Amino acid sequence: MIEHGTTTGESATRPIRVNSWNGWDPLRHVIVGRADKAVVQAPEPAVRRDFPDDGFPLGTYGPMPAEMTAEANEQLDDFAEMLRGRGIRVDRPTPVDFNQKVSTPDWEQDTMSGCMPPRDILLTVGNEVLEATMSYRSRWHEYLAYRPILQELFQSDERMRWEAAPKPRLTDASYHTDFWDTYNDLPTDVQLAKVRDYDLVLTEEEPLFDAADVARFGKDLFVQLSFVTNRSGYQWLKRHYPDHRVHAVTSTNTHPLHIDATWVPLRPGLVLHCGERLADQELMDFFKLNDWEIIEAVQPASWDHPPKLSYCSPWLAGNMLNLDQNTLCIEEKEVRLSEQLAAYGFEIVPVPFRAVGPFGGGLHCATVDIERDGDCEDYFPRRHGRY
Repeated sequence: MIEHGTTTGESATRPIRVNSWNGWDPLRHVIVGRADKAVVQAPEPAVRRDFPDDGFPLGTYGPMPAEMTAEANEQLDDFAEMLRGRGIRVDRPTPVDFNQKVSTPDWEQDTMSGCMPPRDILLTVGNEVLEATMSYRSRWHEYLAYRPILQELFQSDERMRWEAAPKPRLTDASYHTDFWDTYNDLPTDVQLAKVRDYDLVLTEEEPLFDAADVARFGKDLFVQLSFVTNRSGYQWLKRHYPDHRVHAVTSTNTHPLHIDATWVPLRPGLVLHCGERLADQELMDFFKLNDWEIIEAVQPASWDHPPKLSYCSPWLAGNMLNLDQNTLCIEEKEVRLSEQLAAYGFEIVPVPFRAVGPFGGGLHCATVDIERDGDCEDYFPRRHGRY
């Protein structure tokens, strides 16, 4: 069953419409994830979870602790209610049993994952919602949690385009299967060279990408090459969106995983940059040539005691949700970042969300916008280098 909750005002009566070209136009309709039934994933070629201090050393897996799930769901539910109180329509996924063995004719995997971060799997560009490939076997079936929402959108909006990227086979040929045996022990400069040359865990056997590696700036889409997005995935997206300019980008991040805490659009002419993950100079110059100001994010709040079972870095601070060009939802403990962005004229909505991190990310990860006001605009009229 789709959960809309009680929404008052205009959004309760306005027709459902899929329309979103960027991350800052006024938000009208959004999906907010759930922590229900999430698990610590069983090992697989793409990812190995190792939390020896939290009761899940490498090779162990199973349901997330019940008290953590309850606290995360409370914060997610409160966030959804806050959005509804602002007149935004909210949908929620339908969890399945993620603690079960799944398979295809090519492989078996002992667990699934969860449905907290819908941003990873769904990408809205204009009137289209695209299901990403996903490169983890544990997430291959995750689209099932969102199918009831997508079916309703398709039935309610005759203009809505519902697309799914080719489901990958994810055989061993799609991975450098020994990658995680050595990568974390390599010197930083060697890791960065591998990132720059895209010599990471994924091969180019087939197109692979997570939706959260795509940053939307109207006519321009920036696709980060990462542990979950390969060059073939970028090429597929480039061909799929022929009316857009689709760019592949990297940064000085030894563990690239999703672009939405590294290169964060705030509003036309303003982008937030994680200074510890420097974008390449050509990208920086391209933005500056088009009169964009690049803000280097302040250091995030200290994690003296990182959340249990969390694979997120403190830079999750930059993972925020725009309600419009002037309003930002930011995790409540990230006071320094809130003060930094308030100085640029933003209204800051502090949101308790730290308990959600271990389930897959922050406020941006936990959401997918279905409708924002506005049309496709060209914010980069000048070309520079490969851009």
